[in-house]
Amino acid sequence: MSSFAREIIIKDTHRGLWYEDGVLKRVLEAGRYEIPREPWIPFLRKPKVEVVIVDVRERDLTIKNQEILTADKVAIRVSVVVQFRVTDPRAALHNVASYEDRLYSDVQLAARRSLASMVLEEILTNRNRLSEDILQDVKEAAAGYGVAIGRADVKDLVFPGNLQEIMNRVLAADRNSQAQIIDARAKAETQRIDAQSKAEATRLAAEAESQARRLWEETEAQAAALRATAQFKAASELQKAGAIYRDNPALLRLEELRAMRELAQNANARIYIGFDKHTADKPTG
Repeated sequence: MSSFAREIIIKDTHRGLWYEDGVLKRVLEAGRYEIPREPWIPFLRKPKVEVVIVDVRERDLTIKNQEILTADKVAIRVSVVVQFRVTDPRAALHNVASYEDRLYSDVQLAARRSLASMVLEEILTNRNRLSEDILQDVKEAAAGYGVAIGRADVKDLVFPGNLQEIMNRVLAADRNSQAQIIDARAKAETQRIDAQSKAEATRLAAEAESQARRLWEETEAQAAALRATAQFKAASELQKAGAIYRDNPALLRLEELRAMRELAQNANARIYIGFDKHTADKPTG
């Protein structure tokens, strides 16, 4: 290194702006640089070099206890946390006097605009809208002076003392009401399921009864058909037997003798041959 130079090191977390006689010449990335010293030589003048270091890491900026009136004239205190980082060191130092002060003011005004357009109930039920409004409002403006906004979150909302107590009661009542609604819905759902189960059981029983009746009717119809078939077959057999006996009287006589032999084995059996019963019972004299 020259005796007429001094050395600087820029870390990866920072950037440097190189000025010569107050004129920005370049933006320095991370690394080692030599800055020439101005030698004391008569009639020899060199530019005066100055390097300004800019932090490009992500940082937090907190806007604390801003008292703001809502649309329904309720004064509340709000604290907002903004995460940001410098993405354009040139714009951050040249476009505004202090980018951190400017960002603070922009977030403060954005919070006031958003809250002034919302009523208290909306703030309580939709707190995320406030954060989204602030981020949307500030993001584009901050980009104009080299700053990127990562997120903007409402950290605290503080209400007046008496209002805080009232709101706590309202919130408690709302939670109780929600619990009752959930309980009523659960009971209604239980009743609906129970009624549906009973209706399904009734339907299944009716279907089973109908199926049993149908099977019984089919069984009866099949039995009647079998009986009719058997009777028809028996009649046909009798008709065939009658025809055989008619054509073969000897067979009929043999059948008669077989029947008489079976009757003879029964002591109580009576056989009447050649006369009717009344003539046989009439006394002779």
